[in-house]
Amino acid sequence: MKTLVIIPAYNEGENIERVVDRLITDYPQYDYLVVNDGSADNTADICKQKGYNFVSHPVNLGLAGAFRTGMLYAYRNDYDCAIQFDGDGQHDPVYIESMIKEVEAGNDIVIGSRFVTEKKPVTMRMIGNNLIEFCILITTGKKIKDPTSGMRMFSRKMIKKLAFAVDLGPEPDTVALLYRKGAKVKEIQVRISERIAGKSYLTAAKSINYMARMVISILFLQWFRRGN
Repeated sequence: MKTLVIIPAYNEGENIERVVDRLITDYPQYDYLVVNDGSADNTADICKQKGYNFVSHPVNLGLAGAFRTGMLYAYRNDYDCAIQFDGDGQHDPVYIESMIKEVEAGNDIVIGSRFVTEKKPVTMRMIGNNLIEFCILITTGKKIKDPTSGMRMFSRKMIKKLAFAVDLGPEPDTVALLYRKGAKVKEIQVRISERIAGKSYLTAAKSINYMARMVISILFLQWFRRGN
């Protein structure tokens, strides 16, 4: 399958070279696109100097904006599937082949999950993860064990939806909405690495705000979203 690795990157100058060079060297069968989301550091300069395939937003549009740019590129270039892939080095491309096989088997969304065969740790962050999992269960009747995983692959049908729907971002509430509307969702076990360099934009306060927004969206707002 013709596969695109979408790499949203905001201030990932310390990581982007390591992430992209590994894809180019070890996984040349996959195309990639770095979406430099208005970075204030040297992310764009590195991409330009290294000759990477990248596009740059003039300002920071956030993950949703970078994700949609990648999906629009995937749609316009006729990709069979596209994977959301972190620019900080936490996602391992070794799992891409297994995720492609699940798309080939007829799944629309394949999630690289930390908790298919492994138990969740008892942490504040996992309490939020469990809450979102419960909200998805009661609104769809189906379980997603790792709804907050950012490693997600989408089929050609999903690419078209996500490229043009302004209210469908790369978040658990979108996955829940598409699941409820008939998308086939599959999780596979992966390992997510710790960030090696740079600083995550998710502070404790932002994490709490994020969890609250997802819960409200899944329980209430998604009923007013079209999702098509």
